[in-house]
Amino acid sequence: MSSVAICVDDLSVSYGSTPAIRGVSGAFEHGSLTAIAGPNGAGKSTFLKALMGEVSATGTIDRGALKARDIGYLPQASSIDRSFPITVADVVCLGAWKHMGFFGGVSSKATIAMRQALQDVGLVGMGDRHINALSVGQFQRVLFARLLVQDAKVLVLDEPFTAVDSRTVHDLTQIILKWKQEGRTVIAVLHDFDQIRATFPRTLLLSHTVIGWGSTKDVLTDKNLNRARALAEQWGESTDQRQYLA
Repeated sequence: MSSVAICVDDLSVSYGSTPAIRGVSGAFEHGSLTAIAGPNGAGKSTFLKALMGEVSATGTIDRGALKARDIGYLPQASSIDRSFPITVADVVCLGAWKHMGFFGGVSSKATIAMRQALQDVGLVGMGDRHINALSVGQFQRVLFARLLVQDAKVLVLDEPFTAVDSRTVHDLTQIILKWKQEGRTVIAVLHDFDQIRATFPRTLLLSHTVIGWGSTKDVLTDKNLNRARALAEQWGESTDQRQYLA
């Protein structure tokens, strides 16, 4: 079996006439932890959406033998409408839909997995609570519980720790490290360089194009970070549609 989980070659995404990312090439190895870092508005979330097939892209994305159910995706929590009347248990059980199908009921196996996942994320007894009553940190724990139920081989996380408390960051980081021990592949957009250096051995530094992709120590250098910031500024000055660049 190939050591590569997902490979991209010359990947580019544009919103209308506005380029978001250009010429991204590289690979995520099976069982690796890779952080995606870069300035705000530099295309990090757009890159993840391209990996997930949520935006049109040119170039190549080779997912090998991975199927849709093998990839778990955690979008930015701020993009999720929490006004819908749904309980914590309902959200977590959604992680099993790729195994049950759209019209399959919640099986006893899925219910057991849901309860275990809530225990793993520290939300025991909160299954009946509505999601609009949760704090930001509690809701992020719910989204991680959904991923645990999905039991995916590859986890794609878009800013999983934004606006959450330090205890939640610690607890969810332990789940990521457990995924690593289990041989899963984790790809995460992160902003805290100290956290990246402490937890993620590999980093993709992105500023609309690849600044560096490899070991975190080699990628997160002052030279590369300065280059990423400068390129982001130049890119922004060349377009009046920066709001489209995630």
